[in-house]
Amino acid sequence: EAQGGAGDPAASDPAATCTVAPAEAPSPAETPAAADTTPAAPQPGANIQAHDTPGFDDVMGMSRHVSLLLCPGENINFVAKVNAASLLKKPTIKWFKGKWMDLASKSGKNLQLKELYDRNSKVYTFEMQIIAAKPSFAGAYRCEVSSRDKFDSCNFDLTVHGGCPHTQSMDGSEEAGELDFSALLKKSASKSQVKNEPDEDVWEILQKAPASEYEKIAFQYGITDLRGMLKRLKKMKKEEKKSEVFLKKLDPAYQVEKGHKMKLCIDVANEDVDVKWLKNGQEIQSTGRYIFESVGNKRYLTINHCSLSDDATYTCVVGDEKCTTELFVKEPPVTITSHLEDQMVMKGERVELECEVSEEGATVKWEKDGVELTRDESFKYRFKKDGRKHVLIINEATKEDCGHYTVKTNGGESMSELMVSEKELEVYQNIADLTVKAKDEAVFKCEVSDETVKGIWYKNGVEVKADARTNITHIGRIHKLTIDDVKPEDQGDYTFVPEGYAFNLSAKLNFLDPPKIHLDCMGHTADSTIMVVAGNKLRLDVPITGDPAPTVVWTKGEKVKLLGDGRLHVESTKGHCIFTIEGADKQDEGLYSVIVRNPAGEDKADINVKVVDAPDPPSAPRILSVGEDSCVVQWDPPKSDGGNPIIGYVLERKKKKSYRWMRLNFDPYTDTTYEAKRMIEGVEYEMRVYAVNAIGMSCHSAASQPFIPVAPTSEPIGLCVDDISDTTISLKWRTPEHLGSSELDGYGVEYCKEGSDEWVPAFEGLTERTSVIIRDLPTGEKMQFRVRAYNMAGPSAPTSLKPKIWIPRNLRQTLIKKVEETINLVIPFQGKPRPVITWSKDGEYLNPKQVSVRNSDTDTILFIRKSERKDSGKYEVKLQIENVEDTASISIQIVDLPGSPEKLKIMDVWGFNVALEWKPPKDNGNCEITGYMVQKADKKTMEWYTVYELYRRTNCVVADLIMGNEYIFRIYAVNMVGLSLEPCFSADSAYIQKTGFEYKPPTYKEHDFSEAPKFTHPLVSRSVIAGYNATLSCSVRGIPKPKVTWYKNKMDISNEAKYRMFSKQGVLTLEIRKPCSFDGGVYMCKAVNASGEDVVECKLEIRRKYP
Repeated sequence: EAQGGAGDPAASDPAATCTVAPAEAPSPAETPAAADTTPAAPQPGANIQAHDTPGFDDVMGMSRHVSLLLCPGENINFVAKVNAASLLKKPTIKWFKGKWMDLASKSGKNLQLKELYDRNSKVYTFEMQIIAAKPSFAGAYRCEVSSRDKFDSCNFDLTVHGGCPHTQSMDGSEEAGELDFSALLKKSASKSQVKNEPDEDVWEILQKAPASEYEKIAFQYGITDLRGMLKRLKKMKKEEKKSEVFLKKLDPAYQVEKGHKMKLCIDVANEDVDVKWLKNGQEIQSTGRYIFESVGNKRYLTINHCSLSDDATYTCVVGDEKCTTELFVKEPPVTITSHLEDQMVMKGERVELECEVSEEGATVKWEKDGVELTRDESFKYRFKKDGRKHVLIINEATKEDCGHYTVKTNGGESMSELMVSEKELEVYQNIADLTVKAKDEAVFKCEVSDETVKGIWYKNGVEVKADARTNITHIGRIHKLTIDDVKPEDQGDYTFVPEGYAFNLSAKLNFLDPPKIHLDCMGHTADSTIMVVAGNKLRLDVPITGDPAPTVVWTKGEKVKLLGDGRLHVESTKGHCIFTIEGADKQDEGLYSVIVRNPAGEDKADINVKVVDAPDPPSAPRILSVGEDSCVVQWDPPKSDGGNPIIGYVLERKKKKSYRWMRLNFDPYTDTTYEAKRMIEGVEYEMRVYAVNAIGMSCHSAASQPFIPVAPTSEPIGLCVDDISDTTISLKWRTPEHLGSSELDGYGVEYCKEGSDEWVPAFEGLTERTSVIIRDLPTGEKMQFRVRAYNMAGPSAPTSLKPKIWIPRNLRQTLIKKVEETINLVIPFQGKPRPVITWSKDGEYLNPKQVSVRNSDTDTILFIRKSERKDSGKYEVKLQIENVEDTASISIQIVDLPGSPEKLKIMDVWGFNVALEWKPPKDNGNCEITGYMVQKADKKTMEWYTVYELYRRTNCVVADLIMGNEYIFRIYAVNMVGLSLEPCFSADSAYIQKTGFEYKPPTYKEHDFSEAPKFTHPLVSRSVIAGYNATLSCSVRGIPKPKVTWYKNKMDISNEAKYRMFSKQGVLTLEIRKPCSFDGGVYMCKAVNASGEDVVECKLEIRRKYP
């Protein structure tokens, strides 16, 4: 569709509509509507339906050509619609002017391309709008649509002219506009050739005229597309009929890239029929580039390596019938691969400006200072073409030839400058290369023949300007450049260029920089020591400077030169000297020196290297002692700590018959004596130790001697005198209660005279018996005896010959009895002669009327027939034989029923609930109150029901009472003996009301939750790329919810369609759709509510999409 501008009166006229029929449409004679509208070019604002097919498949096989007339300054809109219901992906559309000029790159103020997609109808709409048309916009246009193997195109001619005069541009100047492409290569037709639209039908004239007159008629009526004109005439003369020869014809048009292969295919009804292929009416002969194939009823024409000469009309002829298609060969843009170079020549010399393009035989355009160069009568300029090389030749250069020369292709351009000198200049003294040291003076001096000649000094191609250190002088024929206090950055190539002459004088300034070693710390201080772990690589990378590059010498100790041999590697690179030792060991420790020298001097640095390693293993550990499940182990520190202090030790143990060592500590243990615990008694173990320093852990030490954790037995029990005489004594005892895992070796008996601390063995060695007779004792001497049990762990605790009370296990804790129960305590003891036994209670002697005591040689009995609560207390029994005694205590508690609870009150009655409260009883029965039994009774029946059976607190709520009944309550106290004898009754009764009640809720002061707005997360300044959506986010809180307003450069943007604002749970987001450079600036977000306001802002920078 081609639609006119909004200001055109014909734009809304429904009569100004023309439909161009497809290729298979009837002839103009049979379709008067088409015949009437086709010859006359539509007026501005006309609506040309170029593509109204429902689907893409219908597009294939149609060829359209439309001619349009437009006045300058008017607008026109071309619309192409594609049904994508059967397509898998979006179709591709391209707009061309002429054959190869892609209009996508020309989009601007005069040309706009748009595309839309209707999801309901699945139709793509592509638009090309030409705004403010100019005469230079006239020409042939083409629209191509493709999707995978499907292709369609539509051609239309645009003629721009009117009654008012217009000035056409001949050289592509600014008046030509953005669409004036042809003005670069050819001149436009003169205004006198443009004529008004003829009244007669040009197509009827063409149908009646001979073919030799077509070109003349087309020129007369302003038809520029001769090929389209011929195709239309051919279709107008052809009557529609169904082909009996072709089952499938060629598509109306095909497109192929230059250099690619193209394959044309048709289907014929008769498999044996022969076909002919024609190109522009000439029969094609089978060659290497043209290949004919016949497969069944299919006939193929393959064109290899398509070139521009293959852009033609191809026809397949079978008998009297034929089908035709048009092949478009798309030529890629020509780019410049080798650019022009600036030249300086003498007057009268030959100049050749040479460039190279990407395609052979390509057309280029030469310009000088923006003016196109052509072959003139004097043959001043010659253009040479050699394959891809293009040369501009100027035979004899003059001063007028100075300027900028440009070569242009349709894919790029290149520019160079030509300078022409008047005459030769003699050089009496050339500038010479200089080599200077830092802070010296450098003087470049030259002498030329002409005193008036001025010149420019350059350093590395950049002009030298005079400053505090640089002085430029010109005295007569001598030119000088003086540089004071030379620095390294002054080094480079210096050039003197005489003005107006095509030569220069060059020299080089070499800077001598004394060598310098750059280390943060050097010498013998601790900071300059480099530590390396033994076995690792030592790499000393020393930064150095100096010009010329200095030589490097490494030494160690007594000035021994280190060679890069074996484990040692010496390497020098630009700015660095590197010394490497592979697998450093202890012998590599020492002071290393690096010396750098060059003609300007030398420098030296010392580096102290220390090799550290893990420590040596400690000595084998020694077992000092063992216990029941432990042992004490000791070891000596390692001989060498590896160059780092020992920070601790790690111990391991294992069972003798196992291979698995278990670590005992994970943090280093600092001492050399350790107590290992949690071992199994009777199992044989071994121990070993590791030493740890900052580098790591040593190898393990040798294992200790095997040992078995074992504990001495408990003391023997029941030591007593079995018999005694003047010189002998017979002792006996029982085996210890705990023997452990080790076998009992025997018993040892010792005695001590009264008044002495020396214990003497009664006999040599040990006895395995539990009785012994000791003879030859002094008569009348008082002596003490004791017995020890021995095993491999040593002696047990001794058991002495003294009275001993054995408290039964059940009496070792408080004995609890109820009132009136009988108490009978039997306490065994040992001691000879018969000891004196004394009972007491709470430090006082017992009342024989209440408590009975009976004693024997082996036990004592305490008997109470009917116990009372006053019998509770702590009873003590004491055994005494001369000055040796033993005591024991027994606790007795006599318990009884508790008393009644006190002061039961009804605290509150509501609904069906009653709240009760009481106090504990004064008498708890000499034991703890374990709870309370709560009961209720209806006053009508007085039947008691238990509400809580064992309730521990002194207040409760009785629920689920019956409305209209009156209740009383009672409470029993409970202890370990039972319930109290009497309950405690409530003084009042509780009546459950029948009527409802009104609940008055408590009143509270309403809290003020209001809060002024405050931004909890600010806006962050951003830099985004133009054309991509950008977002700015922040978060705010405030009660009530604040009103948010966005500003750009302090202007409210809330109602602008380009921006979208979001607010979700306090997170505010501003989305800027496809920002351009005008969208950059300062953005501000303002939040306001009744309590206050807050503002936050940021800066947004828009970067170009393609730098």
